[in-house]
Amino acid sequence: MTDRDYLKSLRIPTTENPLKVLVSSCLTGILCGYDGTANGEYPSVLKLLKYDTIKLVKFCPEEYSFGSPREMCDIYGGTGLDVLNGNAKVLSDSGVDWSEGMIKASEKMLEIAKNENIDLAVMMDVSAACGSQVIYDGNRFAENKVYQIGAGVSAAQLIRSGFKVISQRDYASLEILYSKIDSSHVVNTEAKDHHEIDWYKNYFKK
Repeated sequence: MTDRDYLKSLRIPTTENPLKVLVSSCLTGILCGYDGTANGEYPSVLKLLKYDTIKLVKFCPEEYSFGSPREMCDIYGGTGLDVLNGNAKVLSDSGVDWSEGMIKASEKMLEIAKNENIDLAVMMDVSAACGSQVIYDGNRFAENKVYQIGAGVSAAQLIRSGFKVISQRDYASLEILYSKIDSSHVVNTEAKDHHEIDWYKNYFKK
């Protein structure tokens, strides 16, 4: 089942029984980014704060293990799933191995997802923790930085446990979510998910 098919299959929520969505804290404006900011503003997720038919469960894996502000970090030698399997590492800007802390944070995020019985996770794409479709392959500050298809450590933890994870850039999927929590919402059929945009298709073309 695709993410969109799954979203279409979700129940119609009520204020008494809202949809439960786990979100990267920074996407809701919480100042938990590596530099002590919210990494910008994300209207696609902030919009969800307006409704009482959805319960947002906020968590920042990197802040959980390393605090804010902190160094930036990236995955070297694979994806988040490879880190969980011991075949890749998460390194900070200064070269410190943060793999253990990232795995512990991912386990905490999974615990929260299970305890809250979440219906969906919406997470910060490209993040070494929360990226769901695209992450950096090594140092993001390198002169010739490289992207790869894959999930960050926490997103990978959720995905392999059966939870659906989308990003704040999956606009088509979010349109379906909006229509579930707001019966008056008219779906924008022109919206695209991240993997459908020109940059993604051109960058990752075979």
